[in-house]
Amino acid sequence: MKENVLDVLMYLFENYMDDDAELKTDREALRVELEEAGFADGEVQKAFAWLESLADAPQQMDWVRARDSIRVYSRDECVRIDVAARGFIMYLEQIGILSAGQRELVIDKIMALDASREIDLEQVKWIILMVLFNQPGQEDAYERMEDLVFAEPAGAMH
Repeated sequence: MKENVLDVLMYLFENYMDDDAELKTDREALRVELEEAGFADGEVQKAFAWLESLADAPQQMDWVRARDSIRVYSRDECVRIDVAARGFIMYLEQIGILSAGQRELVIDKIMALDASREIDLEQVKWIILMVLFNQPGQEDAYERMEDLVFAEPAGAMH
């Protein structure tokens, strides 16, 4: 059985957030389908709550407007978000994919996962995709991020 809220979110994002996929509007039917896929009801409910809070989030992060600010992570954030992921978030902000407000939203959504383990770079990439997908007017940033997530890693040339 899959027991991680992030696994539920990634499953939903991969299967229902595609432009071609029909998003089930019946929450109960979606919950049943997720349970049949092996997800625990508690984790499914937490994932739904996480998504609902994401939908409300743009208004919550309007206060972050600082340009050229430096983000200092709290001890809890450093425990939860590994060094590579923190560096990647900073990189995305520097190249203009994330704004300061979106950076804070990403960090907030990572911390809201209530995971008992560290969130690694690959998981952070998916969270960033979910955040950008949910924000109107961020189609270009989403596409740039999608290119980064799905880009083939450069292999050694022989």
